[in-house]
Amino acid sequence: MRFADDAALQAHLRGLLEATLPKDRWTHEGHVAATAALILLRPDIVPERDLRRLIMRLNDSHGVPNSDTRGYHETITRAFLAAIRDALSKDDATLPGHARVNALLDGGVVGAGKRWLAHSWSDAVLFSVAARRGWVEPDLAPPPYPIGG
Repeated sequence: MRFADDAALQAHLRGLLEATLPKDRWTHEGHVAATAALILLRPDIVPERDLRRLIMRLNDSHGVPNSDTRGYHETITRAFLAAIRDALSKDDATLPGHARVNALLDGGVVGAGKRWLAHSWSDAVLFSVAARRGWVEPDLAPPPYPIGG
């Protein structure tokens, strides 16, 4: 998933905000792109406060239950939000939003998918009900980004 221009990125974000984003675009990259777009394009929305509700609503529209085993996952969301904020704080802020998001998708911890989480969390902890429902501190090592608990 890459964005040809800012209009395409805005359309992707609008799909999250309106719970109309097609399920096939709600991949790991789709999550990252939408979160980055929130940060870059919607200063009126606070991802730490609002992302849970937005993701759960979109999951509901796709028929994906937000349960103890599927759907929204608080710890993973918060970890990636921290990674995305960190990457955006270090990139070329003079580039258009879509170029910044494309670069984010291509590199670093964010572009690596969820594999980097294994450095900080054991599977038993990360995939626990507690971690899905709320923030759970890492049990193996500090994450590479400061994450508010």
